[in-house]
Amino acid sequence: MSRPIAAKKRKTVEYSRWGYFFIAPFFIIYTIFSLVPLISTFYNSFFENYRVGLSQVGPTFVGIQNFISVFTESKIYIYAWNTVLLWVLNFIPQIAVSLLLAVLFTSSSMNIKGQQFFKTVIYMPNLIMASAFSMLFFALFSDGGPVNSIVMSAGLATDPIRFLSSVGWTRTLICIMNFMMWFGNTTILLMAGIMGIDTSLFEAARIDGAGTGKVFFRITMPLLKPIFVFVFITSLIGGLQMFDVPQILTNGSGNPDRTSMTLIMFLNKHLASRNYGMGGAVSVLIFFVTGALSLVAYRATMRGYRDSGAAN
Repeated sequence: MSRPIAAKKRKTVEYSRWGYFFIAPFFIIYTIFSLVPLISTFYNSFFENYRVGLSQVGPTFVGIQNFISVFTESKIYIYAWNTVLLWVLNFIPQIAVSLLLAVLFTSSSMNIKGQQFFKTVIYMPNLIMASAFSMLFFALFSDGGPVNSIVMSAGLATDPIRFLSSVGWTRTLICIMNFMMWFGNTTILLMAGIMGIDTSLFEAARIDGAGTGKVFFRITMPLLKPIFVFVFITSLIGGLQMFDVPQILTNGSGNPDRTSMTLIMFLNKHLASRNYGMGGAVSVLIFFVTGALSLVAYRATMRGYRDSGAAN
């Protein structure tokens, strides 16, 4: 009897292994530069660890004493209020102007020419470093800067306006810089959201006699809600982490009288003095506050969207 011919083994390629190979760099980089620092921050927040002159104090385990000290010995409430106020004063005009520009550029009835050029110009400030923006505004609005020279030459003032010594002017300049840097990015996101809406909905609404205002509030705004949620949460996170613009504009002091001192500037002072325990405690608090506010904002803004989707 003849032996059965052995079936030839086929070589197969297991693509799943290659998938793990390609995603491995992300997890490696994330672990080294994000996860490990995050864990070490939580760890340091429970220790007394700082430097006095050339001598090192700690690390000594103190439990939650650092967190208690943050609320009892520092002005963290004032810095938190400064941070929220600067973010709100920047975000409201940013979302209003961005929404207006997004609607204008995507409107088929207006048919604005050179849209690509305007999109590029609007987005360009986002590519400029915050440090460069801050140095520019510091030079423009200093006591002997060009703005004061123009104001005095026009006879609007006899003495230089001390912009950086005024609470209102300092906060206004910080908000203007953040607005200029980020409104272009917000405009592009809102334009993408509007362009993703089915045009047949707009056409059907116009056929039914709906005006521009009704189309905007009944179709555009409800369908843009997921993009609004994304913009709001990312802006909120960025606002709570505001650092570079006020840091450079006020030379790290948060003047006048620390009215422009943000939470991250306060954190930076602890890290600069090598007080890692207090710095870790402040970082952990900012982490939880940011996460909680983002979750609340997401659920509050998406509840109506989900309900309307379920009804449909």
